[in-house]
Amino acid sequence: MEEVLTFKDVVVRFNAETIYDGLSFSVEKGEFLCILGPSGCGKSTSLRLMGNLLAAQGGDVSVMGLAPEEGWDKLAYVFQSPRLVPWRTARGNVELGMELRFGNRPKAQMRATAERLLTMVGLHKDMDKYPAMLSGGERQRVAIARALSVEPEIILMDEPFSALDPNTRQRMREEIIRIWRETGKTVIFVTHDVEEALVLADRILMLSNKPTHALETIALTEPRPRSIDETPSLAGRKQHLISLFRQLEEGFEPQDA
Repeated sequence: MEEVLTFKDVVVRFNAETIYDGLSFSVEKGEFLCILGPSGCGKSTSLRLMGNLLAAQGGDVSVMGLAPEEGWDKLAYVFQSPRLVPWRTARGNVELGMELRFGNRPKAQMRATAERLLTMVGLHKDMDKYPAMLSGGERQRVAIARALSVEPEIILMDEPFSALDPNTRQRMREEIIRIWRETGKTVIFVTHDVEEALVLADRILMLSNKPTHALETIALTEPRPRSIDETPSLAGRKQHLISLFRQLEEGFEPQDA
């Protein structure tokens, strides 16, 4: 498989604190990778490095074979907050992403793209609604459509469903798998939720406490949609990951790291 993103012995320091101490991992084209780890370990920091929003003090980060400052336009973000502008409709918010990325692309082309993508995410009846008229899940759908509109190779998702209620969160997990399959994009999804990672990922990258390194990588081959309670292999992995979290919270390096 083709590697589209790599971290090799990456070191990050903030003042006197070492965040990453030789972090290494890779992501394959079309993969759904979940980055899981304890609070404060630097999960979101990895996305900032990929997007050239933060510089590493050591090691190498590569995006599509390029340094982050050259490969940033291969990426798009979906954040925990949708970050929609309130004075634009759903369609207008998707168009805004293209305006900022592409500049002088014909307006009719951007409008057609926005409408196609909003239809893909299930908002074909809500294109003319403003953010205040949309639910939390609907606003995140707009954010996903906006990310897709800039034609990225890789979509970076930073705990995008954590602020949603449990029922909406479940529906959005199902939706993002459908959209991922339909588009074939590579998705890097940061989460602190063990069940969410098990339901979504092709692979889980488990990070350690600071100074952070890759503690364990877990490949998941169970078919989707997944039910953890009804799948013994997933239930076993859930208990394993919960045990790892418990050891990390207690300040121990897990024995199987």
